[in-house]
Amino acid sequence: MVKITGEYQGDLHCLAIHEPSGSRLGTDAPKDNQGRGEAFSPTDLTATSLATCIATTMALVARKHGIDLRGLKFEVTKEMSADAPRRILRLTTQLWLPIPKTDTLAQLLEHAAHHCPVHQSLHPQVEKPVVFHWSS
Repeated sequence: MVKITGEYQGDLHCLAIHEPSGSRLGTDAPKDNQGRGEAFSPTDLTATSLATCIATTMALVARKHGIDLRGLKFEVTKEMSADAPRRILRLTTQLWLPIPKTDTLAQLLEHAAHHCPVHQSLHPQVEKPVVFHWSS
């Protein structure tokens, strides 16, 4: 169990504190929703959580097989609904892997990507395509 505490600081800003480490994270509402966009928005953090969870889960599987994924790069693009209710419609994640593709690696790592905890926790209506770019 992990506890995260926080406080609304006014002007659409929040501060969250990761209790185990003391790390602090500020959020702001996005510019298209009355904020100043000075920090990650809550939905930006959802997108970030998905991409980093995919990378971490793939790295765990790779490590188990003696493969180092250091240098893996990711990009996630968040698309929001234009009408009410405001929600995330699609999170497209792209991954650039620092290793060449083999059938075995593709099966292991792509399966891990699609089954990370955040991917499994998001509502089924949120589209979550993942694009893999393997090193040649």
